[in-house]
Amino acid sequence: MSETTQVANLRNALPYWLPLLLVPLIWFSAIQGGWWVISAPLVAWYLFSILDAAAGLNLANNDPQTPDDALFWYRLVTLVWPALQFVTLFGLMAYVLDAEHLGRTERIVLFFGVGVITGTVGINFSHELMHQRNNLERWFGDILLAMVLYSHFRSEHLLVHHRYVGTPRDPVTARYNEGFHRFFPRVLKQSLLSAFRAEQSLLARKDRLWTDRKNPFFRYWLLQGFMLLLAALIGSWAGVGLFLLQAGVAIWQLELVNYVEHYGLTRAHLGDGKYEHVKPHHSWNAAHKATNWLLINLQRHSDHHYKPDRRFPLLQNYDESEAPQLPYGYPVMTMAAMVPPIWRRFMNPRVRAWRKTYYPEIEDWHPYNKALNPKPR
Repeated sequence: MSETTQVANLRNALPYWLPLLLVPLIWFSAIQGGWWVISAPLVAWYLFSILDAAAGLNLANNDPQTPDDALFWYRLVTLVWPALQFVTLFGLMAYVLDAEHLGRTERIVLFFGVGVITGTVGINFSHELMHQRNNLERWFGDILLAMVLYSHFRSEHLLVHHRYVGTPRDPVTARYNEGFHRFFPRVLKQSLLSAFRAEQSLLARKDRLWTDRKNPFFRYWLLQGFMLLLAALIGSWAGVGLFLLQAGVAIWQLELVNYVEHYGLTRAHLGDGKYEHVKPHHSWNAAHKATNWLLINLQRHSDHHYKPDRRFPLLQNYDESEAPQLPYGYPVMTMAAMVPPIWRRFMNPRVRAWRKTYYPEIEDWHPYNKALNPKPR
Protein backbone atom coordinates (compact mmCIF):
# COMPACT_ATOMS: atom_id res chain seq x y z
CA MET A 1 0.00 0.00 0.00
CA SER A 2 1.45 3.36 -1.00
CA GLU A 3 2.11 6.19 1.43
CA THR A 4 -0.47 8.31 -0.38
CA THR A 5 -3.11 5.62 0.12
CA GLN A 6 -2.24 5.32 3.81
CA VAL A 7 -2.60 9.08 4.29
CA ALA A 8 -5.95 9.00 2.49
CA ASN A 9 -7.14 6.13 4.70
CA LEU A 10 -6.08 8.02 7.82
CA ARG A 11 -7.88 11.16 6.68
CA ASN A 12 -11.08 9.20 5.97
CA ALA A 13 -10.91 7.41 9.32
CA LEU A 14 -10.29 10.50 11.47
CA PRO A 15 -13.97 11.45 11.98
CA TYR A 16 -14.51 8.09 13.67
CA TRP A 17 -11.88 9.03 16.26
CA LEU A 18 -14.10 11.84 17.55
CA PRO A 19 -15.52 9.65 20.39
CA LEU A 20 -12.05 9.63 21.98
CA LEU A 21 -12.44 13.35 22.71
CA LEU A 22 -14.97 12.39 25.39
CA VAL A 23 -12.08 11.11 27.52
CA PRO A 24 -10.27 14.46 28.01
CA LEU A 25 -13.69 16.11 28.30
CA ILE A 26 -14.76 13.97 31.27
CA TRP A 27 -11.39 14.49 32.97
CA PHE A 28 -11.60 18.25 32.42
CA SER A 29 -15.13 18.18 33.83
CA ALA A 30 -13.94 16.42 36.98
CA ILE A 31 -11.09 18.87 37.48
CA GLN A 32 -13.31 21.91 36.95
CA GLY A 33 -16.37 20.68 38.84
CA GLY A 34 -19.53 22.79 38.97
CA TRP A 35 -21.74 22.79 35.90
CA TRP A 36 -18.98 21.15 33.87
CA VAL A 37 -19.98 17.76 35.31
CA ILE A 38 -22.95 17.60 32.91
CA SER A 39 -20.81 18.19 29.82
CA ALA A 40 -20.48 14.55 28.68
CA PRO A 41 -24.24 13.94 28.24
CA LEU A 42 -24.66 17.36 26.65
CA VAL A 43 -22.00 16.60 24.06
CA ALA A 44 -23.06 13.01 23.35
CA TRP A 45 -26.78 13.73 23.16
CA TYR A 46 -27.15 17.33 22.03
CA LEU A 47 -23.95 18.51 20.36
CA PHE A 48 -23.84 15.56 17.99
CA SER A 49 -27.53 16.06 17.19
CA ILE A 50 -26.76 19.67 16.28
CA LEU A 51 -23.82 18.48 14.19
CA ASP A 52 -26.20 16.09 12.42
CA ALA A 53 -28.36 19.02 11.39
CA ALA A 54 -25.30 20.87 10.09
CA ALA A 55 -23.47 17.95 8.45
CA GLY A 56 -26.49 16.24 6.93
CA LEU A 57 -26.54 12.66 5.68
CA ASN A 58 -23.75 10.40 4.53
CA LEU A 59 -25.13 8.35 1.64
CA ALA A 60 -21.77 7.19 0.26
CA ASN A 61 -20.63 3.58 0.55
CA ASN A 62 -17.13 2.16 0.74
CA ASP A 63 -16.32 -0.91 -1.32
CA PRO A 64 -17.46 -3.85 0.86
CA GLN A 65 -14.58 -5.94 -0.54
CA THR A 66 -11.95 -3.59 0.94
CA PRO A 67 -9.25 -5.74 2.63
CA ASP A 68 -8.53 -5.49 6.35
CA ASP A 69 -5.06 -3.99 5.87
CA ALA A 70 -6.69 -0.92 4.29
CA LEU A 71 -8.85 -0.49 7.41
CA PHE A 72 -6.00 -0.13 9.91
CA TRP A 73 -6.90 3.37 11.12
CA TYR A 74 -10.55 2.43 11.50
CA ARG A 75 -9.75 -0.72 13.46
CA LEU A 76 -7.19 1.03 15.65
CA VAL A 77 -9.77 3.30 17.26
CA THR A 78 -11.64 0.27 18.62
CA LEU A 79 -8.41 -1.32 19.83
CA VAL A 80 -7.13 1.66 21.83
CA TRP A 81 -10.50 2.40 23.44
CA PRO A 82 -10.59 -0.45 26.03
CA ALA A 83 -7.41 0.76 27.73
CA LEU A 84 -8.57 4.38 27.62
CA GLN A 85 -11.92 3.46 29.15
CA PHE A 86 -10.33 1.29 31.86
CA VAL A 87 -7.90 4.01 32.93
CA THR A 88 -10.58 6.69 32.77
CA LEU A 89 -13.21 4.72 34.69
CA PHE A 90 -11.01 3.65 37.58
CA GLY A 91 -8.61 6.60 37.50
CA LEU A 92 -11.50 9.04 37.61
CA MET A 93 -13.05 7.07 40.45
CA ALA A 94 -9.89 7.41 42.53
CA TYR A 95 -9.63 11.11 41.67
CA VAL A 96 -13.20 12.19 42.44
CA LEU A 97 -13.40 10.33 45.75
CA ASP A 98 -10.43 12.35 47.01
CA ALA A 99 -11.32 15.63 45.27
CA GLU A 100 -12.33 18.14 47.94
CA HIS A 101 -13.78 20.56 45.38
CA LEU A 102 -16.41 18.03 44.31
CA GLY A 103 -19.56 17.50 46.35
CA ARG A 104 -21.60 14.30 46.46
CA THR A 105 -24.06 15.52 43.82
CA GLU A 106 -21.23 16.52 41.48
CA ARG A 107 -19.65 13.07 41.84
CA ILE A 108 -22.97 11.38 41.08
CA VAL A 109 -23.70 13.56 38.04
CA LEU A 110 -20.15 13.13 36.79
CA PHE A 111 -20.40 9.33 36.93
CA PHE A 112 -23.77 9.51 35.23
CA GLY A 113 -21.76 11.11 32.42
CA VAL A 114 -19.17 8.33 32.66
CA GLY A 115 -22.03 5.87 32.10
CA VAL A 116 -23.11 7.79 29.02
CA ILE A 117 -19.57 7.33 27.68
CA THR A 118 -19.19 3.66 28.64
CA GLY A 119 -22.61 2.97 27.13
CA THR A 120 -22.56 5.16 24.03
CA VAL A 121 -18.96 4.42 23.11
CA GLY A 122 -17.79 1.47 25.21
CA ILE A 123 -20.66 -0.96 24.60
CA ASN A 124 -20.89 0.13 20.98
CA PHE A 125 -17.18 -0.55 20.44
CA SER A 126 -17.57 -3.90 22.21
CA HIS A 127 -20.34 -4.68 19.73
CA GLU A 128 -17.93 -4.11 16.85
CA LEU A 129 -15.21 -6.16 18.53
CA MET A 130 -17.40 -9.16 19.45
CA HIS A 131 -18.33 -9.65 15.80
CA GLN A 132 -14.70 -10.18 14.75
CA ARG A 133 -12.98 -13.55 14.44
CA ASN A 134 -9.77 -12.29 16.00
CA ASN A 135 -9.48 -13.57 19.61
CA LEU A 136 -7.77 -10.38 20.82
CA GLU A 137 -10.62 -8.23 19.55
CA ARG A 138 -13.19 -10.52 21.16
CA TRP A 139 -11.33 -10.35 24.45
CA PHE A 140 -11.29 -6.56 24.28
CA GLY A 141 -15.03 -6.71 23.69
CA ASP A 142 -15.47 -8.89 26.78
CA ILE A 143 -13.39 -6.50 28.89
CA LEU A 144 -15.50 -3.53 27.82
CA LEU A 145 -18.73 -5.36 28.67
CA ALA A 146 -17.36 -6.45 32.05
CA MET A 147 -16.79 -2.77 32.91
CA VAL A 148 -20.57 -2.27 32.72
CA LEU A 149 -21.59 -5.67 34.17
CA TYR A 150 -23.32 -6.71 30.94
CA SER A 151 -21.05 -9.47 29.67
CA HIS A 152 -23.92 -11.72 28.65
CA PHE A 153 -24.73 -9.20 25.91
CA ARG A 154 -22.13 -10.93 23.74
CA SER A 155 -23.89 -14.31 23.94
CA GLU A 156 -27.35 -12.80 23.64
CA HIS A 157 -26.40 -10.65 20.66
CA LEU A 158 -24.50 -13.26 18.66
CA LEU A 159 -26.54 -16.36 19.44
CA VAL A 160 -30.05 -15.00 19.96
CA HIS A 161 -30.57 -11.51 18.58
CA HIS A 162 -28.96 -12.01 15.18
CA ARG A 163 -30.66 -15.36 14.71
CA TYR A 164 -34.15 -14.43 15.87
CA VAL A 165 -34.37 -10.67 15.25
CA GLY A 166 -37.85 -9.59 14.21
CA THR A 167 -39.48 -12.74 15.62
CA PRO A 168 -41.23 -13.55 18.92
CA ARG A 169 -38.10 -15.46 20.01
CA ASP A 170 -35.94 -12.34 20.15
CA PRO A 171 -36.28 -10.49 23.49
CA VAL A 172 -34.60 -7.38 22.10
CA THR A 173 -37.04 -6.74 19.26
CA ALA A 174 -39.45 -4.11 20.62
CA ARG A 175 -42.95 -4.92 19.49
CA TYR A 176 -45.39 -2.39 18.13
CA ASN A 177 -46.89 -0.07 20.77
CA GLU A 178 -44.59 -1.43 23.50
CA GLY A 179 -43.29 1.57 25.44
CA PHE A 180 -39.66 1.66 26.53
CA HIS A 181 -40.68 1.64 30.20
CA ARG A 182 -42.22 -1.79 29.64
CA PHE A 183 -39.52 -2.95 27.24
CA PHE A 184 -36.60 -2.17 29.56
CA PRO A 185 -37.42 -4.37 32.60
CA ARG A 186 -38.62 -7.14 30.28
CA VAL A 187 -35.45 -7.22 28.23
CA LEU A 188 -33.16 -7.06 31.29
CA LYS A 189 -34.56 -10.36 32.49
CA GLN A 190 -35.26 -12.10 29.19
CA SER A 191 -31.96 -11.26 27.49
CA LEU A 192 -29.97 -12.70 30.41
CA LEU A 193 -32.02 -15.89 30.45
CA SER A 194 -31.97 -16.31 26.67
CA ALA A 195 -28.19 -15.76 26.58
CA PHE A 196 -27.59 -18.40 29.26
CA ARG A 197 -29.95 -20.90 27.58
CA ALA A 198 -28.27 -20.35 24.22
CA GLU A 199 -24.85 -21.16 25.66
CA GLN A 200 -26.32 -24.09 27.55
CA SER A 201 -27.80 -25.44 24.31
CA LEU A 202 -24.45 -25.14 22.51
CA LEU A 203 -22.77 -27.16 25.24
CA ALA A 204 -25.57 -29.74 25.27
CA ARG A 205 -24.97 -30.44 21.56
CA LYS A 206 -21.47 -31.53 22.59
CA ASP A 207 -22.82 -33.62 25.51
CA ARG A 208 -21.52 -31.10 28.03
CA LEU A 209 -23.28 -29.57 31.04
CA TRP A 210 -23.62 -25.82 31.61
CA THR A 211 -20.99 -26.22 34.35
CA ASP A 212 -18.36 -27.07 31.74
CA ARG A 213 -15.41 -24.68 31.82
CA LYS A 214 -16.06 -23.86 28.15
CA ASN A 215 -19.20 -21.97 29.18
CA PRO A 216 -18.27 -18.31 28.59
CA PHE A 217 -20.43 -17.26 31.53
CA PHE A 218 -17.61 -18.31 33.85
CA ARG A 219 -15.35 -15.85 32.02
CA TYR A 220 -18.06 -13.22 32.18
CA TRP A 221 -18.51 -13.65 35.93
CA LEU A 222 -14.76 -13.65 36.56
CA LEU A 223 -14.19 -10.43 34.62
CA GLN A 224 -17.16 -8.70 36.22
CA GLY A 225 -16.04 -9.81 39.66
CA PHE A 226 -12.59 -8.37 39.00
CA MET A 227 -14.09 -5.02 38.00
CA LEU A 228 -16.25 -4.87 41.13
CA LEU A 229 -13.31 -5.86 43.33
CA LEU A 230 -11.13 -3.16 41.79
CA ALA A 231 -13.84 -0.56 42.42
CA ALA A 232 -14.06 -1.70 46.04
CA LEU A 233 -10.28 -1.55 46.49
CA ILE A 234 -10.19 1.97 45.07
CA GLY A 235 -13.15 3.47 46.89
CA SER A 236 -14.75 0.91 49.19
CA TRP A 237 -18.57 1.14 49.10
CA ALA A 238 -18.44 4.59 47.53
CA GLY A 239 -16.33 3.20 44.69
CA VAL A 240 -18.72 0.30 44.17
CA GLY A 241 -21.63 2.74 44.19
CA LEU A 242 -20.08 4.93 41.49
CA PHE A 243 -19.20 1.84 39.47
CA LEU A 244 -22.77 0.51 39.66
CA LEU A 245 -24.14 3.93 38.72
CA GLN A 246 -22.14 4.18 35.51
CA ALA A 247 -22.90 0.55 34.66
CA GLY A 248 -26.64 1.12 35.09
CA VAL A 249 -26.56 4.21 32.90
CA ALA A 250 -24.53 2.37 30.23
CA ILE A 251 -27.01 -0.53 30.15
CA TRP A 252 -29.90 1.93 29.90
CA GLN A 253 -28.17 3.60 26.95
CA LEU A 254 -27.64 0.25 25.22
CA GLU A 255 -31.21 -0.92 25.62
CA LEU A 256 -32.57 2.43 24.48
CA VAL A 257 -30.67 1.92 21.24
CA ASN A 258 -31.84 -1.69 21.00
CA TYR A 259 -35.41 -0.45 21.43
CA VAL A 260 -35.04 2.04 18.58
CA GLU A 261 -33.25 -0.27 16.14
CA HIS A 262 -36.09 -2.75 15.50
CA TYR A 263 -39.21 -1.17 16.96
CA GLY A 264 -42.32 -2.72 15.40
CA LEU A 265 -40.43 -4.52 12.62
CA THR A 266 -41.08 -8.23 12.12
CA ARG A 267 -40.10 -11.02 9.77
CA ALA A 268 -42.85 -12.94 8.02
CA HIS A 269 -43.70 -16.30 9.55
CA LEU A 270 -43.39 -19.12 6.99
CA GLY A 271 -44.96 -21.83 9.14
CA ASP A 272 -43.55 -24.65 11.30
CA GLY A 273 -41.71 -22.10 13.43
CA LYS A 274 -39.68 -20.82 10.48
CA TYR A 275 -39.26 -17.19 9.44
CA GLU A 276 -37.98 -15.51 6.31
CA HIS A 277 -34.29 -14.62 6.12
CA VAL A 278 -33.16 -11.34 7.66
CA LYS A 279 -33.16 -8.52 5.11
CA PRO A 280 -32.25 -4.82 5.24
CA HIS A 281 -35.87 -3.80 5.80
CA HIS A 282 -35.94 -5.58 9.17
CA SER A 283 -33.93 -2.82 10.87
CA TRP A 284 -34.32 0.94 11.04
CA ASN A 285 -31.61 2.75 9.08
CA ALA A 286 -30.17 6.21 9.78
CA ALA A 287 -27.65 7.96 7.53
CA HIS A 288 -26.99 10.96 9.80
CA LYS A 289 -23.34 11.74 9.39
CA ALA A 290 -22.19 13.09 12.77
CA THR A 291 -23.89 10.49 14.95
CA ASN A 292 -22.54 7.76 12.69
CA TRP A 293 -19.09 9.14 13.47
CA LEU A 294 -19.86 8.93 17.18
CA LEU A 295 -21.36 5.45 16.90
CA ILE A 296 -18.98 4.07 14.25
CA ASN A 297 -21.81 3.50 11.75
CA LEU A 298 -24.08 1.61 14.13
CA GLN A 299 -26.98 3.49 12.58
CA ARG A 300 -26.35 1.62 9.35
CA HIS A 301 -28.07 -1.15 11.21
CA SER A 302 -29.98 -2.48 8.23
CA ASP A 303 -26.74 -3.64 6.63
CA HIS A 304 -25.28 -4.85 9.91
CA HIS A 305 -28.05 -7.41 10.27
CA TYR A 306 -27.97 -8.27 6.60
CA LYS A 307 -24.18 -8.80 6.65
CA PRO A 308 -23.08 -9.14 10.32
CA ASP A 309 -19.44 -9.86 9.50
CA ARG A 310 -18.77 -6.49 7.86
CA ARG A 311 -16.51 -4.13 9.76
CA PHE A 312 -18.06 -0.78 10.54
CA PRO A 313 -16.41 1.31 7.77
CA LEU A 314 -17.75 -1.09 5.14
CA LEU A 315 -21.37 -1.09 6.27
CA GLN A 316 -23.60 0.00 3.42
CA ASN A 317 -26.29 2.64 3.49
CA TYR A 318 -29.77 1.89 2.11
CA ASP A 319 -32.28 4.35 0.78
CA GLU A 320 -36.01 4.51 1.52
CA SER A 321 -36.83 1.97 -1.16
CA GLU A 322 -34.65 -0.66 0.51
CA ALA A 323 -34.92 -0.07 4.27
CA PRO A 324 -37.07 2.00 6.66
CA GLN A 325 -35.48 5.31 7.67
CA LEU A 326 -35.39 7.04 11.04
CA PRO A 327 -36.23 10.75 10.89
CA TYR A 328 -33.31 11.65 13.19
CA GLY A 329 -30.13 10.08 14.54
CA TYR A 330 -30.04 7.84 17.60
CA PRO A 331 -29.51 10.60 20.21
CA VAL A 332 -32.77 12.35 19.25
CA MET A 333 -34.64 9.08 18.75
CA THR A 334 -33.58 7.65 22.12
CA MET A 335 -34.66 10.84 23.87
CA ALA A 336 -38.03 10.54 22.11
CA ALA A 337 -38.28 6.90 23.23
CA MET A 338 -38.26 8.05 26.86
CA VAL A 339 -41.57 9.87 26.28
CA PRO A 340 -44.04 7.27 24.91
CA PRO A 341 -46.61 9.71 23.41
CA ILE A 342 -43.85 11.47 21.46
CA TRP A 343 -42.34 8.17 20.40
CA ARG A 344 -45.64 6.76 19.17
CA ARG A 345 -46.31 9.98 17.26
CA PHE A 346 -42.93 9.66 15.54
CA MET A 347 -42.84 5.95 14.89
CA ASN A 348 -46.25 4.27 14.80
CA PRO A 349 -47.26 5.84 11.47
CA ARG A 350 -43.89 4.77 10.06
CA VAL A 351 -44.40 1.18 11.25
CA ARG A 352 -47.85 1.08 9.68
CA ALA A 353 -46.45 2.43 6.41
CA TRP A 354 -43.66 -0.17 6.57
CA ARG A 355 -46.22 -2.94 6.95
CA LYS A 356 -48.19 -1.77 3.93
CA THR A 357 -45.02 -1.51 1.86
CA TYR A 358 -43.40 -4.86 2.64
CA TYR A 359 -46.28 -7.07 3.79
CA PRO A 360 -49.50 -5.87 2.17
CA GLU A 361 -50.82 -9.44 2.25
CA ILE A 362 -50.86 -9.55 6.09
CA GLU A 363 -54.16 -8.22 7.38
CA ASP A 364 -54.04 -9.37 11.00
CA TRP A 365 -50.96 -8.11 12.84
CA HIS A 366 -52.10 -9.08 16.34
CA PRO A 367 -50.07 -12.34 16.45
CA TYR A 368 -46.93 -10.29 15.79
CA ASN A 369 -47.66 -8.03 18.77
CA LYS A 370 -47.98 -10.76 21.40
CA ALA A 371 -45.65 -11.03 24.38
CA LEU A 372 -42.21 -12.23 23.41
CA ASN A 373 -40.93 -15.63 24.48
CA PRO A 374 -37.13 -15.93 24.15
CA LYS A 375 -36.90 -19.63 25.00
CA PRO A 376 -35.01 -21.42 22.22
CA ARG A 377 -36.39 -24.71 20.95
